[in-house]
Amino acid sequence: MTLETYSPPVNQLLTFGDCFKIKNDTNYLKKFGFTAEHIPELIRMAVDEELNWADSESLEVWAPVHAWRSLGQLRAEAAIDPLISLFDEIEDIDWTSSEMPPVFKQIGPAAIPSLSAYLDKPGPDESHLEIAGSSLTEIGTEYPETREECVKILTKKLATFEENPPILNGFLVSNLIDLDAVESASLIQSAFAVDCVDEFVVGDWDEVQFLLGLGPRKPRQNIYQSEIEQSIMEFLKNRNDARDQPAKGFSSSIKKTSQKKSKKKKRK
Repeated sequence: MTLETYSPPVNQLLTFGDCFKIKNDTNYLKKFGFTAEHIPELIRMAVDEELNWADSESLEVWAPVHAWRSLGQLRAEAAIDPLISLFDEIEDIDWTSSEMPPVFKQIGPAAIPSLSAYLDKPGPDESHLEIAGSSLTEIGTEYPETREECVKILTKKLATFEENPPILNGFLVSNLIDLDAVESASLIQSAFAVDCVDEFVVGDWDEVQFLLGLGPRKPRQNIYQSEIEQSIMEFLKNRNDARDQPAKGFSSSIKKTSQKKSKKKKRK
């Protein structure tokens, strides 16, 4: 049924295959002969709810991703807002976070205003906002003339660090590092000073200074290991009888710390 709703050559994407096996450097324009006239139908496929929520074992579920890639290669500015609308709707955030930034890089600077508006939008969680931030970073890197604008947008969002989730601040700092945003260093330091940056995303302030080229890398204790050690010390301090099932209490303490921290690690 879905096959019949799309015309050739766009309908070929419905059976093209698994994106784990078909990489995003595939030349869709050459392979399928896509031109500007196919943009409206590719946009329709990109946001097709039936396809985006299709059976995960089917080939059709991959068709929107192929459409995203094709629209990027066509530099389809008409696709900017429809693609951004997917940030909040697609359940599998890993695919949008890995596929969308390269697509917006290809579309180019025309996407900056809409991405900036999304970053300022109330409501999206940090994982969705990360996609917008990474897309701006890709554009600012690919088009040097837009770097300053992208840095300003990301810095403006980081300026609300006390209101943002720490993990979002970590993503924003990571974006700014990728853009060599030395001009934002003072603000970044302020965010670290009040413990508003998730260090599991980007490291501590000393590490950020090094990555920005502002100083040598300083030896630092592994944060994850440090907290495990703290958990061990607390267990040893509080146990009532060192000889009664010590292994059980020890492993439970370690597991609890490990689970807590694993949830905060950056995806990808």
